[in-house]
Amino acid sequence: MTTSTRADGKESASGGSRRRRTRSRPGGTREANPLTYVALLLTVLLSVFPLYWMFVVATRGNAAIAQRPPAITPGGELTENVVQTLQNEQANFALGLLNSLIVASVTAFSVVLFCSLAGFALAKLRFTGRNAITLAVILTMMVPIQMAVVPMLIMMDAFSWRGDLQAVIVPFMVTGFGVFMMRQYALQGVPTELIESARMDGCSMPRTFFSVVLPALRPAMAVLGLLTFMQNWNEFIWPIAVLGPSNPTVQVSINQLNEGYTTNFALMFTGAALATLPLLLVFVVFGRHLIGGIMEGAIKG
Repeated sequence: MTTSTRADGKESASGGSRRRRTRSRPGGTREANPLTYVALLLTVLLSVFPLYWMFVVATRGNAAIAQRPPAITPGGELTENVVQTLQNEQANFALGLLNSLIVASVTAFSVVLFCSLAGFALAKLRFTGRNAITLAVILTMMVPIQMAVVPMLIMMDAFSWRGDLQAVIVPFMVTGFGVFMMRQYALQGVPTELIESARMDGCSMPRTFFSVVLPALRPAMAVLGLLTFMQNWNEFIWPIAVLGPSNPTVQVSINQLNEGYTTNFALMFTGAALATLPLLLVFVVFGRHLIGGIMEGAIKG
C-alpha cells in the first residue's frame, strides 16, 4: 500500500487497498454495519422462536402439533391445559414445582455460602496443603456426573435417603466449579491489605469474612447463585434416579406427562411452559446482577 501526505499533514490511503473508514458517535462508540443488525436480529428470532412456539402450543390443543402450516398465534385453551396439567395424578405436577423450588433455592444458597468460604480460604489464607487442595478441587471438575451416579446411589442407599429431597440437595451443596470460581475472584477482587486492616482493627476471622470479604464477592456470588439455581431447576438424571415419580421434581413431572399409550403434546408443552416461568422470573429480577457480575469478572480477568 502506498501513502501520500495531504496538505493538512494527514496520511491518506491510495492504491489497490483503502483504509477502512469507521464513523464514531459523540460518545466514542462506533456505528455498526447494517448487516450486523440483520445478523443479530436473525439470531434473536431463531433463539426466541422455539420458546415462543412452546407457549403457543400450550394455549392450543394437541392437534396444533400436526397443523400445517404451524400455528404461530396463541389459542384459547390455556386455562383448560393448565388445569389438566396440574390435576394430572400421574405427573403430580404441583408437587414437582414445589420440590424444584425447594431444591434449587436451598442448593443455590448453600453453594454460594460454602464455595465463598472455601474460595476465600484457598485464595487468602496460608496453611499447609493449600496447593494440593486447590489441585484436588480442579480435578473434581474433570469427572463427569454420569461417572459418579453409581457410587452416589450406593451412598444414598447406605444413608437411606432414596426418595427424600435431601438426596438431591446434600450431594450438591458445594461444587468444585463454585470453589474454583470464588477462589479466582477472591484473588483478584479482594485486596489482601483490606483483610489485614480488618484484622489489625480487631476483627475476628468470621467477622472479617462476613463484613469485609462477602461484600467484595457480591458480583461473583450473584453469578454463581443464578447459575446454580438454573442448573438444579433443570436437572433430570439425578432426581429421577434417587426420587422417582412418587416424589418428583418438575423435570420428572414433565417426563411423567409423556407416559401412556398416546402422547398429549399440549400437556407436555404446558408443563414445560409452567416450568420455564420461574426461570424467566428469576432472570428478569436478577439478570442485571448476572450480566454485571460476568462483565466485571471479564474486565478483572
